[in-house]
Amino acid sequence: MNKPRFGIDIDGTVTCPSTLIPHINKQYNVNITLDDVCEYDFLSAFPHPVDRVAFNTWFKENEPYMYEVSEAAKDAKDILHAWKDNYELYYISARGENVSDVTVNWFKAQSIPYDHIELIGSHDKVSVAKKHSVEAFFEDKHDNAVILAEELKIPVVLFDTPYNRLAVPDNVIRVYNWQEANQFITNYFK
Repeated sequence: MNKPRFGIDIDGTVTCPSTLIPHINKQYNVNITLDDVCEYDFLSAFPHPVDRVAFNTWFKENEPYMYEVSEAAKDAKDILHAWKDNYELYYISARGENVSDVTVNWFKAQSIPYDHIELIGSHDKVSVAKKHSVEAFFEDKHDNAVILAEELKIPVVLFDTPYNRLAVPDNVIRVYNWQEANQFITNYFK
């Protein structure tokens, strides 16, 4: 019997959604919190305008280090371990190939199981999820969750954050933690 295959985003899903914020605060001498980030854009939380090009350059330069020291979301590791024998774990991330080694090394260092990791360098995950025939997806970006659910007609588990609280279709299931994600999956794939 084939195991159901999951598509799983990495940043803000497997990693803690606030993991990059201390790096941003230090670089820009600000004190933003996850609650301040009400759009999928860190700059939306800044108390003053920031040069977007300079920010993107800084982010790109520091991306490998920030990903290397990223914190896993609470309970993610334990639940993914519990799932590894029953489901195929395909990580599909907007990260670019430039951080491929850092990403794989992070999964190994964190002892987080994976069957496949694909860094696509964009937020357009539909074609990759379709190519891999995923049966459920795990995401934190609102528009990704909606389009994946609508295009693929699969359940998408959306990890709640201040930046993704717009309305969602019925097959987008909002959860507040990995325990709730596990409850949904356990019931759905009985």
